[in-house]
Amino acid sequence: RVLIIGPGFGTQLNPAQTQVVMQSGFQIFWVHNVPNPEETDFMMLPHVSKIRDSIDQLRPDFIMCGSKGGAYGVALWQMGYWRGPTVLINAHPSCTELPYDVPIIITHGDQDPVYPRPREELEALINTGSRNMCFLYYSSTSGTLASGHTPRVGDQHNMASLIHFETLPRLMESVLCQEGPELHFMRTWPERLTQARQDAENRLGYTPQKLRQFWVSTQTRAAQESQEYLFDVPRGSSEFHLVSTVFRQGAKDPSTYGYSREQWERCGLIRIQRIENASQDEGGTAPYYNSLRHSFECMGVEFIPGVHTRWLFHGSSAIDSIVSNPIQGFQPLASGTAGEAVWGRGTYFARDAGYVASGPFCGHPARDGTRRMLMCLVTTGMSCAGSPHHNGILPVRQAPHRFNSSVDSLSSPEIFVIQHPGAAYPAYLVTFVS
Repeated sequence: RVLIIGPGFGTQLNPAQTQVVMQSGFQIFWVHNVPNPEETDFMMLPHVSKIRDSIDQLRPDFIMCGSKGGAYGVALWQMGYWRGPTVLINAHPSCTELPYDVPIIITHGDQDPVYPRPREELEALINTGSRNMCFLYYSSTSGTLASGHTPRVGDQHNMASLIHFETLPRLMESVLCQEGPELHFMRTWPERLTQARQDAENRLGYTPQKLRQFWVSTQTRAAQESQEYLFDVPRGSSEFHLVSTVFRQGAKDPSTYGYSREQWERCGLIRIQRIENASQDEGGTAPYYNSLRHSFECMGVEFIPGVHTRWLFHGSSAIDSIVSNPIQGFQPLASGTAGEAVWGRGTYFARDAGYVASGPFCGHPARDGTRRMLMCLVTTGMSCAGSPHHNGILPVRQAPHRFNSSVDSLSSPEIFVIQHPGAAYPAYLVTFVS
C-alpha cells in the first residue's frame, strides 16, 4: 500500500508520472484534501493532522510525495506522525536533515529550476540519515563534447528519467527492501539487459577466479615466463558462443546514444582471443577486487558479483599495451580516455559493444576493414552519478569510504568510469567488422 500526498505530485501537470505510478502494481491511495503548503499564511498543523488520520486508517507500507508535497513529508517526520519508508521526489528546501532509522529515497535533477540545490548539499543531506538506509537518485548533466553537443541533460523539476525504464516503480520497490534502497536499486541494473545476455554473463562468471575457467596457459604469474597473452577461442565452442552473445546483445531499453541495436546484432565477428595475463590478474585485478570486498564489509554492504562487477567494453588505440602490461593494463592516459571526459576523469567503459563501435573509440580500421575492442570484467563497486567536475576523486559514500565508480545515469547506466587501474581486467580481444 502506498499513500501519495496529492499537492505537488503533478496529477495534472505531470500526468505521465501519475500513470506510471498507477500501473506499478502497488495499491495506490491519495491524500487530496490538503492545500498547497507553500501558500501565504499557511498553517501546517491542522492539515498534516489530516494526513496522519489517513495513515492511521490505511496503514501504508510507504509514503510518497513530490515537489511542494515534500513539506508535508518533512512535517510528518518532525511531528513523529510517520517514521516509515518514504520517497521524496524533488528535495524540498525544508528537508535539511533525515530522521534516524528510516528508509528514504530522494530524487533530484541538476536542472531543477524550482528547487535548485547543489549536489554537494544533497549528498550531505543523505549522509544525515542512517547508514545504508538512504539513497540519492540524482540525475546529472554531462560535460560538453568538442562538437558542442551535450550527450545527457539532467532532469528538471518534472523528472523525465523517472517515467522511463520502469525507474519510478523500481525505486518504489527499493525503498521497502531490508538490504537498503541503494543496493536493491543497483540489483535492477543487470536486469535491464536482454535475457540472452544475462544468461551468457552468468555462465562466464563475475569474479577473477571464475575468469580463469577457460585458461589454457600456466596459471600463475610466477611461472609465466613467455610473452604470450592471446589465445584464440575456437569457433563452435561454448566459450565463443557466450562471448559473442555478450558482445552482440545489449539492453532491453533503447540506448540514449542512438546506435542501431538491430544493425549491430548483424555485425561480423571475425575473431575472439582470450587474454591470459596472470601477472596483471594477480598483481592488479585480484588485489583490488579483494580490497573492495573488505571495504564493503566495513560499510555493512553485501558484495554481489554481477552487481558490483560487470562485463563491459572498451575501445582504445592502446590495446596492445593494455593486454601486455604485467601489472595494470588500464592507465587513464594510455587507454585513450584523456580526451573528452564528459563524466569526469577516469577510464571509460560501455555496457554495450555497439555503442563503442559506433564512435571513434576503436581507432581507425585496419586495411582489411576490421577493428578491435576489449571485453572486460570490471569491478565497479558502488557507483554514483557521474559529473564533468569529478577530477579522479569520487564523493564520499560512507566516511571514510568513497564511491568506487561513476555512471552516466542511475536509471539504466550505459557508461561506467573507474579511477583505479586494477578495477578492470581485459578478458577478451574481439576483432569485428560492422
